[in-house]
Amino acid sequence: MTIRSKSSLYCLVLIAILALMMSSLPFAVAGYTQRTGQISQSQDPANPKTTPSTTKSPQKPAETQEETFRINSNLVAVPVSVTDGSGQPVSNLTVNDFLLDEEGKAQQLVSLGQPGKTPIEIALLFDVSGSVNKRFEFEQQAASRFLKQVLKSGDASSVFSIGFTPKLVQSREMNADKVISSVMSMAPTRDATAFFDSVVEAARYLSNTAAPGTRRVLIVISDGEDNQSENFRLTEALRELQRTDCVFYSINPSGPSIRLNKISMKGQEGMTSLALVTGGAAFLPDKLEDLDAVFRQITAELQAQYLLGYYSSDERTDGGYRRINVRVAKRSDLRVRARKGYYAPKA
Repeated sequence: MTIRSKSSLYCLVLIAILALMMSSLPFAVAGYTQRTGQISQSQDPANPKTTPSTTKSPQKPAETQEETFRINSNLVAVPVSVTDGSGQPVSNLTVNDFLLDEEGKAQQLVSLGQPGKTPIEIALLFDVSGSVNKRFEFEQQAASRFLKQVLKSGDASSVFSIGFTPKLVQSREMNADKVISSVMSMAPTRDATAFFDSVVEAARYLSNTAAPGTRRVLIVISDGEDNQSENFRLTEALRELQRTDCVFYSINPSGPSIRLNKISMKGQEGMTSLALVTGGAAFLPDKLEDLDAVFRQITAELQAQYLLGYYSSDERTDGGYRRINVRVAKRSDLRVRARKGYYAPKA
């Protein structure tokens, strides 16, 4: 074969190979575009129902889906104290005896435990400032007797001092003897009083440490006079108590003589406001010896307290305040104390 013949043959083979490559190129490009389109559709958050990927995710059982929904719902817990005309706690009611509305809309209630049986998380706040130190030892003894009576298995308590700054004297403890020892170890000072800073500090501490499903209770022994708080005043303390789901009780050992002093009256009025919005109570015993009787009254109330709950029909997570009202149907003779509202979660 001549050189020219060989060259012609090579040219024909080369042309055939190029033709074959060109014929397969469009299919390769189309295949790439198709795979890219499928990936984009399956990941498009605005159009989740477009062409699915070839791997299907297993469907969750109906019970799992319902459980997830309820966990994400806004469960509102409402401790409720009910007393009769003589001030004695009433503990023989059922959830069906109560009516609750949120912003005027009736809500479906459930019971979160038998009256007085749900565990309690108590923050005990002692005023150690100069305005109360004359009565301090008696207050320590009365508070210790109270803790022995009220703390049961599953309950916990912490102790704060109210002075120049809030101070955590005893962290969360389930052993009543250890808590009592911490109470008895405190000593009065002549410091100024950061009352509202201490209330907020204790409320936030309970919110961060309390076990789920427990009642959160602040019990304050103080005259309520504030001359040192740097961060919070009454308005902020009211908000924090509601935000952290705390019930506020106060005992003012100063006695009726506070009515002769405008500053003392303002302190008592502030504690009364904190108790009113949370469903607690503010006590002003006539004399120091009545402290034991007041503590017994608080004990009896906590041991008969209802814990109700409901899933709010308002599912907005805007952090807004929701007013609630609780009453006992068909029993206008009973006095009902419960929180006046709550702050919705904020997304």
